[in-house]
Amino acid sequence: MIAIRKPGPLITVLLHAALLLVTLFALFPIYFTFQASLQPGNTLYSTELQLWPANPTGENYAYVLFSLPMVTWLRNSFIVALATTVVTLVIAVSAAYALSRFRFRGRGSLMTIMLALQAFPSLLALFAYYLLLNQVGLTNTLVGLVLVYAAGAIVLNIWNLKGYFDTIPVDLEEAAMIDGCTPTQAFLRVMLPLARPALATTALFGFLAGWNEYIIAQTLLFDEALYTAPVGIFGLQDGFRNPWGWFAAASFIVSVPVVILFLILQRNLVSGLTQGG
Repeated sequence: MIAIRKPGPLITVLLHAALLLVTLFALFPIYFTFQASLQPGNTLYSTELQLWPANPTGENYAYVLFSLPMVTWLRNSFIVALATTVVTLVIAVSAAYALSRFRFRGRGSLMTIMLALQAFPSLLALFAYYLLLNQVGLTNTLVGLVLVYAAGAIVLNIWNLKGYFDTIPVDLEEAAMIDGCTPTQAFLRVMLPLARPALATTALFGFLAGWNEYIIAQTLLFDEALYTAPVGIFGLQDGFRNPWGWFAAASFIVSVPVVILFLILQRNLVSGLTQGG
């Protein structure tokens, strides 16, 4: 057995200092956005270097929440993100389980094709998405947006879930069926509870796919009442001004649901990613 040497005090201090610097570097954009949201007069920063605005105000938050249709944009984003999560979970779980447990002709080719599709940015298919949705009358609808987002998120999640299902012994399902479960009951009562970490990761990816995206939503949505939060926030600018305070306040508000979801799912995220990988 090989003994592992512990790092000396100097190395430990240097490692902690490096980690602290990286943490500060990662947190600074969040802090900068928050302090910019408190700057009066829609200014991004003051002319003098200061860690906190001299006269912080909540007028930017008040304007964004009560003078803009921000609540409507957030509601649309939540509907799209939640629907994308559900559609992604249903399709990805079913497909990943089939690829993991069943052996059928074309299985390897199908996985290779999906991996090849993942190598191309989804924006390359933007024109095709628009033509397809236009043919079936789903442009300028939240349903069409959900279909596009789910299609872009499914491939990665199928691969991740398939890798996780591969780590679960088949013997557990066989034991459940010996005890009287049908294959469907074994899947629902044994496989899905064991795959909870991977399902949490898939849910987070699906939610982010529908919550943060801007370009596809900007292309497919024309009615302001259907705008998602990123599209609505970007529309605050015009050719004569950039309302940085409104941008910062709206961006901070939009980030809160994602942070809450991450805190809820964080217990399962690491194991879901590593086991699936």
